[in-house]
Amino acid sequence: MIRGIPLALLALTLGAFAIGTTEFVIVGLIPTIAADLQVSLPSAGLLVSLYALGVAVGAPVLTALTGRVPRKTLLVALMVLFTLGNVIAWMAPGYTSLIVARILTGLAHGVFFSIGSIIATAVVPKEKAASAIAIMFTGLTVALVTGVPLGTFIGQHLGWRATFLAVAGLGVIALLGSLLFVPRGLAQSAPATFRQQLGVLAQPRLLMVYAITALGYGGTFLSFTYLAPILQDVTGFSANAVSLVLLVYGVSVAIGNLWGGRMADRMGPIPALKRIFALLAIVLLVMTFTAHNTWLMLLTVLALGAVAFGNVPGLQVYVVKQAQRYAPQATDVASGLNIAAFNIGIALGASLGGLVVEHIGLMHTPWLGALVVVGAFALTALSGRLDRRDGIDDRAEGIAVSAH
Repeated sequence: MIRGIPLALLALTLGAFAIGTTEFVIVGLIPTIAADLQVSLPSAGLLVSLYALGVAVGAPVLTALTGRVPRKTLLVALMVLFTLGNVIAWMAPGYTSLIVARILTGLAHGVFFSIGSIIATAVVPKEKAASAIAIMFTGLTVALVTGVPLGTFIGQHLGWRATFLAVAGLGVIALLGSLLFVPRGLAQSAPATFRQQLGVLAQPRLLMVYAITALGYGGTFLSFTYLAPILQDVTGFSANAVSLVLLVYGVSVAIGNLWGGRMADRMGPIPALKRIFALLAIVLLVMTFTAHNTWLMLLTVLALGAVAFGNVPGLQVYVVKQAQRYAPQATDVASGLNIAAFNIGIALGASLGGLVVEHIGLMHTPWLGALVVVGAFALTALSGRLDRRDGIDDRAEGIAVSAH
């Protein structure tokens, strides 16, 4: 135990850091990978979509299939799969093998966060459960702040394969930590069956939340997937400077996540989400005009970080509130499916962005992303109106939910 934090929880946090790094570092490496493998930018961008698709499929399907496997055994197996995926990426002779590697690591990602929260709460006293989950998910935030820019820097100077080797090294450390420090025989609840998951998907109000999540992240990643090419080819930043810009972006994301959570607590998820989606759409639209100026683009990226992930706490709180009303027997399943919705949005957004880049040009991705986010805003407003019609108080009711 280090300063009151169990070593098992630190192992989980390191795993979250490694997984967060491998998920998002690809954004900074897209120009490098495209040039090295002699594929188009949209083809390189497809690596973002396929990873997210692996998460979207892996979270509900593999969680249901592995529900009876002991938690420690499953965690260790996931870290082996994650490390293997990054080793394959490091050794990848071409584009096809890199696709396989991304799908494998995406599958591990989905289940890791499904069971990681359960393990985190099991290794601390009950009154510290929420703090334990928050500590584990800090690994994702730190990955955005430090892992992604550092991984991008490594990839630009030592080759993109070196980045995946470094992440595989993190995976090995997290694997050893899990083996040594996560206790055996952890209590586990009955696994969520496919029937329960399908039951959640039969609730129209929950489907509306998933659509909001998918549109919000689809719009963001339609443009964000191609941020590095925009920074290099349009704004004129050097490859080294892109790493620094991504560092600024990561710090802004960390601040925006806290700001979005506090706003959702203070005014309720619907008003908070409406404000954040409105700001996100404005920032993406503004990027269309500021991308040609170095300082204006830097400010735009700073603003984008503040709002791009600020909606996560509100979305997670809202889906749990809606699940408690419409599917109270499957609240955990509903929350897990929202993680799948995040990644479906990322997959579709990145894929649509690739089509935009291929057919009409790189600088059409920001304003089209803004248009998709407007769709998320409209659905959020509609959901809030339906809540008021049903006499439901829109304010958060003390639900503590950790963000993906």
